[in-house]
Amino acid sequence: MSHAFMSPPNAARFALSNATVPAVTLSDFQATSAEGLVKADIVVADGLVKAILAPGTAPVEYAKVDMRDGMVWPTFADMHTHLDKGHIWERRSNPDGSFMGALDAVRSDREANWSADDVRKRMEFSLRSAYAHGTGLIRTHLDSLAPQHRISFEVFTSVREAWKDRIALQAVALFPLDNMADEAFFADLLTVVRDAGGLMGGVTQMSPELDAQLDKLIRAAADNGLDIDLHVDETEDKEVLTLKAIAEAVLRNGFTGKVTAGHCCSLARQDADVARATIDLVAKAGISIVSLPMCNMYLQDRHPGRTPRWRGVTLLHELAAAGVATAVSSDNTRDPFYAYGDLDPVEVFREAVRILHLDHPLDTAARVVTTSPADILGRPDIGRIAVGHSADLVLFSARRWSEFLSRPQSDRVVLRKGKVIDRSLPDYRELDSVIGA
Repeated sequence: MSHAFMSPPNAARFALSNATVPAVTLSDFQATSAEGLVKADIVVADGLVKAILAPGTAPVEYAKVDMRDGMVWPTFADMHTHLDKGHIWERRSNPDGSFMGALDAVRSDREANWSADDVRKRMEFSLRSAYAHGTGLIRTHLDSLAPQHRISFEVFTSVREAWKDRIALQAVALFPLDNMADEAFFADLLTVVRDAGGLMGGVTQMSPELDAQLDKLIRAAADNGLDIDLHVDETEDKEVLTLKAIAEAVLRNGFTGKVTAGHCCSLARQDADVARATIDLVAKAGISIVSLPMCNMYLQDRHPGRTPRWRGVTLLHELAAAGVATAVSSDNTRDPFYAYGDLDPVEVFREAVRILHLDHPLDTAARVVTTSPADILGRPDIGRIAVGHSADLVLFSARRWSEFLSRPQSDRVVLRKGKVIDRSLPDYRELDSVIGA
């Protein structure tokens, strides 16, 4: 199917006729489905979805684009990224692909190079890529060690304003919880995050102080009206399970804000009874979980001269079965934590299906990059197709799951407010001024 064939007319009112849609992304539309796919006509008027109808029934007065069963998705939600780290690989690569190698490389690069101009140029490059791929919502973690927290949040708030009509942006302060011991720093960080409308984050580590640290973080978040999004148990070490402590702290403090935990790799290393008890606590505490399958496979169980023995991802199926809100996301992009990637949720979804076995059946799998992350991030207006919502849609020539998951879908067409956008990706040469040729 050519681009011209899929492209809607230059009209305020048209219908995408005979489309195939992942049912889980539709609101208020009932139809029989085969592996979660339904047929529909999607009617667009003045930039909004006006109606979702049975296939072939769109009003005759609307210009029609016959999708010939091609898929239509909503724009994507990418809920765990690192826009401040992105695209530094050529400047500071990971010498051995290890987690410690990544930590050291990013620390060195941050201290040497992360000026406001540097962060802004790389952040903008990432957003242009994500926009071209069809993303409508991104949450980014920002390294928040003094004085970087002020630089990065200032850049972020400026970029968020510039991009508000293209991608909705959220930011999380990422820092070692040990740093809360510096009262002046922590007070300043809270002010910066609160003023920026961000979230508190952090990296949890097993220590005698963990419970007290979590209590302090949660109380501070509650006092300032902030939600929490943590980096949790990004290790193969079975002895590390801070996720349990986080759930207990949320319950102990009666925290009513939203809490998200990312990675949770070591949960998959636990004995069945320990894993089950932890998942039950997570469900009771209302914690959301996001898995980062591409980055987790890249870093976890990497040992010189040895083939990895496990996939590095968390127990997503078991968590979802327990009623925990779950999603997947991009994580790092071309930096020492993940050498590859382009903030393309189609790639993330395709790899997640393979790595996490989200298939057989695929009936609700599409939720993990659409409705689920959008709901977790408090934006139910994004990541779903609903009457009255903006006609922010992604059109694919693929008609069935096998077609969709077997190619990168580079011929997709992205609509924003019913208009086709330019999907040209930025040239890496544009980064030469900050990364070096």
